Amino acid sequence: MKRLILVAFLSVASLGLALGVNKVQAQPYPSRPIQMIIPNVPGSIMDINSRILSEDLGKILGTQIIPINKPGAATTLGTDALAKSKKDGYTIGYASNAIVYARILNPQAMHFDPEKDIEPLGLHLLVPLAIAVRADAPWKTFNELLDYAKKNPGKLRVDTIGIGSPAHFNLEIIQSLTGAQFTHVPFKGGESVITALLGGHLEMTYDAINKIYPHVESGKLRILLLTYKMADFPNVPTITDLGYKQELVSTWFAMYAPSGLPEEVKKVLVPAVEKAIKNPESKAKIEQMKFIVDYKSPAEMKKRVAEEYERAVQIADKVGLRKKD
Repeated sequence: MKRLILVAFLSVASLGLALGVNKVQAQPYPSRPIQMIIPNVPGSIMDINSRILSEDLGKILGTQIIPINKPGAATTLGTDALAKSKKDGYTIGYASNAIVYARILNPQAMHFDPEKDIEPLGLHLLVPLAIAVRADAPWKTFNELLDYAKKNPGKLRVDTIGIGSPAHFNLEIIQSLTGAQFTHVPFKGGESVITALLGGHLEMTYDAINKIYPHVESGKLRILLLTYKMADFPNVPTITDLGYKQELVSTWFAMYAPSGLPEEVKKVLVPAVEKAIKNPESKAKIEQMKFIVDYKSPAEMKKRVAEEYERAVQIADKVGLRKKD
């Protein structure tokens, strides 16, 4: 009899445990905070914009979004961590198109396949890039800078946010197109890129327009070239304005998740990301910083990345930038 009672007790306990597990599993997504990997340093433009987006996203989802900075390797280090994270919707990430260009310029740093290991949740914004020098520099135009670089190969030092970044890719294209030679100084990102220029540790920077713009307004820096024609800078040319056939690339930022998210998670997360990106108040705040908010769906993002990579490979092969693993 005691054995029967014990068996009955264990059966009931097991049933209760199973029901408890099912109850937990049945909880709607999200039922706890979500961590968001930011693959750049605190205070960088990537960090600032991702935190604006995460705040809106948290309100829409009704949970806390916890930002975690993982900088390095032109933003691909943090994206690699995202690719290897659990596929449950509780780890998402903010990525840039360094995932396109690092595959060409710095393939040894890419330990994930951006087409297979991560999936887009929506494009957030575009970031025009600019080449800038100190206001007291002798070069008033980009052509003057090129002329000096051709006569003094490697003497001009230029920083970017890292090897394999869109700015680095642009720099390599410029060298190939013009014959000028620069010394590339890669940084991890953040304001240190601008600080180094202001401190006289380099002669030029290739960085996002919003980081450069305040120093132009204060009279400390001068912009010589843009990757994207902007109404705020009508007299600053793009490379095609100067007669070169090849356009340069701008940076974009997008929300990503590890590939293989459950469909029930994507049905909640993807519309929430779209709503957060299109929030009028945040959009206005971001555009005041000289960014271009431009939502694209996951399907549009996949197509964009594939096309951008194919185009980048063609350019790299043409100008001799392609590097093998």
